[in-house]
Amino acid sequence: MGQIMTRRAHRRQERSLLSGGGLPFLSFAVAAVIFWAVWHSKISRQVESSAMETPTTGVMVLGMHRSGTSMLTGLLSNFGYALGAGPDSDLFEAASDNVKGFFENKFIVFQNDVFFEAQNMAWDYNISLFDPDLALEGDLDKNGERGLSFLNNEPSFFGLFNNHPKGVPYLQKDPRMCITLPAWLRMLNNRPAILFTYRHPLEVAESLKRREEKEHEGEAYPLTYGLYLWIVYNTQALRHSERLCRVHTSNNAIFKSPLEELLRIHDELTVKCHVMPPPVARVSQSVVDSFVDPKLQHNSKERKKEEEKLGVLKDFGDNCVAREFESEYEKGSSNREAETSMFLMAMEIYCDLESGKAYRKDYKWPDILHWQRPARIS
Repeated sequence: MGQIMTRRAHRRQERSLLSGGGLPFLSFAVAAVIFWAVWHSKISRQVESSAMETPTTGVMVLGMHRSGTSMLTGLLSNFGYALGAGPDSDLFEAASDNVKGFFENKFIVFQNDVFFEAQNMAWDYNISLFDPDLALEGDLDKNGERGLSFLNNEPSFFGLFNNHPKGVPYLQKDPRMCITLPAWLRMLNNRPAILFTYRHPLEVAESLKRREEKEHEGEAYPLTYGLYLWIVYNTQALRHSERLCRVHTSNNAIFKSPLEELLRIHDELTVKCHVMPPPVARVSQSVVDSFVDPKLQHNSKERKKEEEKLGVLKDFGDNCVAREFESEYEKGSSNREAETSMFLMAMEIYCDLESGKAYRKDYKWPDILHWQRPARIS
């Protein structure tokens, strides 16, 4: 109980800070060294060439919490990717805030939480301080071993099955992986392809706030803190995956044309990223319609219409603007200024994601370890 209270205290504190004979032998030795170097170089090139031709064995979905990662992973699951389902399922069950399921391998999630706990972190505090070297100093626990065996498609020491059929690419989703990916990459026997998705920062922050109010009896994140989390998760997701093959999408793109976007993602993962083809080549419109909530699509369209009526805080170009939003703080207050400052910082990244600038190798991300934080949130 004390540990839980300490964790909550940490969260509150961080939220407050953010509102032989000589020559013959020598000649032989030199010749041997030269032979070894040539042989090693040849073998190295063969191994590298073989690695290039080896198909990618899985896909990791990266995205901030409340950004549509569950819907996206659920839709892709219809192609028959391995998620960990089976008689002794590796997946979390559905819940009230995700009635169609989370599509998360619970053993990977558990291990990510262990990584966080060991560094005085959780998914929602201290996340910018994650150290992959420190995370890998100790051995994985039984949950981590099972999660890793699923990703590497190897027999698990703790069970006869790992719920990963041979020859089927895996599909893994956990927003925490945006933070912990560098640690997992060192343990994998094959580099994954990345499917990155994002959602409007204000929508994410408001969704987090509503969920926290419901789960914690009125105690909720201020919008400023939700926006801060959005910045850190999206920044780290793209920084950590920049050397991997990536496919990009967004929550808006899925809602706009679900089937078309889903088929594009599937084809890019297979052709561009050389992911092993999943068992199902195509899915139908009816399958997609049964999964995407039309109410959510409608709400998204209506929200856009209402937003267009609001004043513009800043125009970032490329037809992307930050508009005024409802706040619980008075205009001119330090809390309101902190909230607006964080919102504009998030919106700059969002607009760069929309235009594609954020995917360039020379893109300048915010220094989330040393940035100037906004005024105190009381």
